[in-house]
Amino acid sequence: MKRCCKSQLVSVVAGLLVFPAIASASSILYDNDFATNLMASASTPSGNAFIERESADDFILTSPSLITSATFTGLIPVGATIEQLLIEIYRVFPNDSDVGRTSGAPTFSTPDVPTRVNSPSDVEFVGRDSLVAGELTFNAVVLARSFTALNSVVNGINPIPNQTTGGEGPRTGQEIQFDVTFTSPFLLPADHYFFVPQVLLGNSTVPFLWLSAPRPPSVTPFSPDLQSWIRNANLDPDWLRIGTDIVGGSPPPTFNAAFSISGTPAVPEPGTLSLVLIGGVGMARRAWKRGKRRDVI
Repeated sequence: MKRCCKSQLVSVVAGLLVFPAIASASSILYDNDFATNLMASASTPSGNAFIERESADDFILTSPSLITSATFTGLIPVGATIEQLLIEIYRVFPNDSDVGRTSGAPTFSTPDVPTRVNSPSDVEFVGRDSLVAGELTFNAVVLARSFTALNSVVNGINPIPNQTTGGEGPRTGQEIQFDVTFTSPFLLPADHYFFVPQVLLGNSTVPFLWLSAPRPPSVTPFSPDLQSWIRNANLDPDWLRIGTDIVGGSPPPTFNAAFSISGTPAVPEPGTLSLVLIGGVGMARRAWKRGKRRDVI
């Protein structure tokens, strides 16, 4: 699936070299966790007979920030158990990507997808896993016992020419909001990112479905606001646009996804830069080791 490499470790550390110190007060950096019923898209790690699926939506940081928590909202079937939660952060293509395998610049198309312009990159920039001690904790809160999304993307994630399916129709489940605390917070330079939450369910034949949200974001609008993307293990490392490529139509719909990001913006206090660098190097080494482990799997 995701494959990290030494060059990514270097890029993380290089980004951290420009970090100023971190302010003490945490705040909401991006907030669009207001679920709508327009779309539900699968997002799960592999396991329990599920192949990996990743749904992604973007946010912008205007200054370097220490990310301490996040929320996101989706559907799980009644009776399902939550066995694992991952949060991954991707940069925008062509960062962290093999541009040499694409063709047709400036559209950056491949034989499998219409375009890679404004997609997530090939591999994650940084991530946290509930199964790794000290990385994150979470609470799952039931917002509604029954919630129906009007359309969904679960299995119909196909390479061209069969990418446009119209979606897979309505899906109903419990509306769940996940409140995530990063026990090991991570530093991000100012940049444009994609947020990818993955939830592994047990006692279920249906994967976790991430719900759509207002577009443009209702509380923290920004430009450009990119639409949601998705891929599965068979399409990896490429991505498809949930609205434009998969649902289709004229004009096609576009979707955001329900999530928020909180943390501490950086402030110019260079006296504590050395402490930031120590933590950042540790983060980069952990990301590199995680990528090496996934190479073996």
